[in-house]
Amino acid sequence: MTAFVSPPRPTFAKRAPLPDRLWARTRGVLGRHDRGPRPLPLAVLLDVDGTLVREVPYNADPAAVEPIPGVREALDLLRAAGIRLGVVANQSGIGRGLLTETEAATVNHRIEELLGPFDVWALCPHSPVEGCACRKPRPGLIHEAARRLGIEPRSCVVVGDVLGDAVAARGAGARSLLVAPLRPLGPEFAHHEWAPDLTSAARLILGT
Repeated sequence: MTAFVSPPRPTFAKRAPLPDRLWARTRGVLGRHDRGPRPLPLAVLLDVDGTLVREVPYNADPAAVEPIPGVREALDLLRAAGIRLGVVANQSGIGRGLLTETEAATVNHRIEELLGPFDVWALCPHSPVEGCACRKPRPGLIHEAARRLGIEPRSCVVVGDVLGDAVAARGAGARSLLVAPLRPLGPEFAHHEWAPDLTSAARLILGT
């Protein structure tokens, strides 16, 4: 079984990765948040279930894919700013034998049809008992997505709906941003940014 699987997708022209400093000079745009100005990230890496689409456990049916309202518009805001987008998701249904890699890939392709193309997909197909390095909250998916994009994890924002997404981001040295209707409480959430929905998260990232 491969450590990382990607969905079947049309062939898009690949943009050559640029060094971080060149991207910064080219864009020359600063975002803002509550601790002052910061450069725009080079990439935003997103979880799937509960972040991009309604959660359907171990979904093998592309017809069951339902984007969360406002997600396509939020992604388009980030695309318009020149930020590259990626998916970083655990798909343990494969390792558990509940769906095949082909079924998962078909569902992921449907997500792209509804939400637009992503620059990279990094997926963990392992079950929790396999002890892999890629399954969140371990940072392997973040490192792999950044490597494929030709950038450093510190140039990425990782957006997800559970603490494991944020822990994986921090473990890789990336910026973490939790999306949930209510601000999570507890000391374990103290060092992670929060937004109530993906549109608010996009605006926070863009400093608008």
